[in-house]
Amino acid sequence: MKAHTEYLTFHTKKKRELIHLTPRLEIILTTSGIQEGFMHVSAMHITAGVFVNDNESGLHEDIWEWLEKMAPFRAEYQHHNTGEDNGDAHLKSLLIHHECTVPITKGRLDLGTWQRVFYAEFDGQRDKRMIVKILGF
Repeated sequence: MKAHTEYLTFHTKKKRELIHLTPRLEIILTTSGIQEGFMHVSAMHITAGVFVNDNESGLHEDIWEWLEKMAPFRAEYQHHNTGEDNGDAHLKSLLIHHECTVPITKGRLDLGTWQRVFYAEFDGQRDKRMIVKILGF
């Protein structure tokens, strides 16, 4: 078994942003030389997420709207008593989750027809890291 690890850093221009990761992940997979196994993609921050879904702008707008309804910004979060103002970003991260695992088959990400991998930033405009760990043969 082989392992390959890369770290990516994001510094978004906006507080909330969605980044399509699939093309970059395909390059990392090619670099690894792994043909069969799994790629684990994990945001290393508690106010960001990683998920698999369709790369369709209308859906992305729906996701942001849904997240805002489920975890809206409000001044009353207890977390804000610590001096932070990003309680909603922590909750949005819980809804999206911080990681995903993608199978690798014959040297390619084994995603469904419309599936793509995304990084979701909920409290950006500063450096955030993500780990990509590939295990396989």
